[in-house]
Amino acid sequence: MDGPSATPYVGGQAVIEGVMMRSPRSMAVAVRRPDGSIVVREDAWVSLFERVPFLRWPFLRGALVLIESLWNGLQALNFSAHQAEMDETAIRAEREAHESQPKTPASGGDSVGRRAAAPDPKSKAAMAGTMALSFLIAIGLFVGLPHLLAWGAGRLAGDDFGLDSFVFHALDGMFKIAIFVGYIAGISMIPEIRRVFQYHGAEHKAINAYENAQELSVDNARAWTTFHARCGTSFVLFVLTLSIFMFAAVFPFIPAASEIAILNHLAMIGIKVPLMIPLAGIAYEVNRYASRHPAQWWVQILVGPGRLMQKLTTREPDDDQLEIALAAMRAALAAEARLASREVQELQAIAKAESAVGGRVTVFRDFGEATSGLAISS
Repeated sequence: MDGPSATPYVGGQAVIEGVMMRSPRSMAVAVRRPDGSIVVREDAWVSLFERVPFLRWPFLRGALVLIESLWNGLQALNFSAHQAEMDETAIRAEREAHESQPKTPASGGDSVGRRAAAPDPKSKAAMAGTMALSFLIAIGLFVGLPHLLAWGAGRLAGDDFGLDSFVFHALDGMFKIAIFVGYIAGISMIPEIRRVFQYHGAEHKAINAYENAQELSVDNARAWTTFHARCGTSFVLFVLTLSIFMFAAVFPFIPAASEIAILNHLAMIGIKVPLMIPLAGIAYEVNRYASRHPAQWWVQILVGPGRLMQKLTTREPDDDQLEIALAAMRAALAAEARLASREVQELQAIAKAESAVGGRVTVFRDFGEATSGLAISS
């Protein structure tokens, strides 16, 4: 679901030693610190959907969801990196400095958890710069390089496939998918990334338990699969596959930009970039439908490649990692209940104020304390 409701839509992302969960009006990050404690950051969240309603229309919303997810992901990564790197001295100094701070009230009125100061939030300009750089790298790796490889393959074969040829776009798509799969397979060999993939599996298990109306407990989450139809990995794979057919349909109608081959191909790469917006929109709608109708035979075929891809990007988590995913889920839902009835302008003011201080940050000794402190209103 896109808006506030009794059972709000929740999506997530694995971060360094933690998990981020986002509901329609809140975002929460839970991270396991080196001392075993759990630190949770809650933020009010106002999507651009709330301020520009037409962006919620089908085939427009997909691109915005992607951009906002990247922005939220960067925020969560910055926070998790700081928390995961804290040593015992820093943790002890923080505890002593904030002993007198008010504690998080649980639903029964008892104080649970310890409020902590968030690290200085990274400036929005720096965040935007990081996001822009990441975007440029992604465009070069998954748009520019495959296009040039497809052109080069045609020349090597002695048949310079034109941009009006389906073969060219099929080669382009195959190179995109090969680069993507190779990249994921390569980074999965890094121990730190394998732990992130375990948290990715924990995130999926927690969401599966939530979406099936189960209590958010470790026992319930453990029983679920690490696969989820709305996974971002599956979404990217589907976008890359769909691009073959969209570009094959569109490019025969685009005139050459230059008689010089390399300049023409560079121009066509430039044209592909804005075409990613409707491409993401179509992919989002199909992915959204598939997640709501998982039993249909054609949906099973459609999500098959994504399911295989998730075998690379998820790993079976341990119970400690499940606790983190469940703490993030509880925090997002607790914040959602707190914010769901607020008007958009009031919500924006809350979000701005919380962002200025780095969010509402609470430290819990363990998962039991986090469960009590993050009680979810019914």
